Amino acid sequence: MLYAPWRKRYILSKKGGCFLCEAAKTGEWVIKRGKHTFIVLNIYPYNYGHVMVVPYRHISSIEELSPEERAEMMEMAAFVVKRMKEREKPPHGFNIGINLGKVAGAGLESHVHMHIVPRWEGDNNFMSVIGGERVLSFSIEEMYQELKDMLK
Repeated sequence: MLYAPWRKRYILSKKGGCFLCEAAKTGEWVIKRGKHTFIVLNIYPYNYGHVMVVPYRHISSIEELSPEERAEMMEMAAFVVKRMKEREKPPHGFNIGINLGKVAGAGLESHVHMHIVPRWEGDNNFMSVIGGERVLSFSIEEMYQELKDMLK
């Protein structure tokens, strides 16, 4: 059994609807805001620093994005990568992508968003490979504050 008490508050607070639209309204877990998009912490991260770039508009696919939204999503992604590379111990690489549709891995199909996952050599261990579980060595609150400070 894995113990993850930090998830309780999120689970109990779920009211239905779009959690990305709710984050845009409340500012909860939002790290940086742009004119058309915002950066939000993924509170079920695959790795330290896993964030998402999200348009404010509730749309489901990249072809619905305006040219300004598409451009700002890429600018925000480049900003995250640049700032993460400036860290004392920068990531060795990044996974960046958009999951369109349930079969493509989209956990939320109705609001398009881009994942940015920093990667370090050796960051996968037996838990994720054999057990299908992720083990995080940090609290979500600490990661949020550190990323918010870093991505000012």
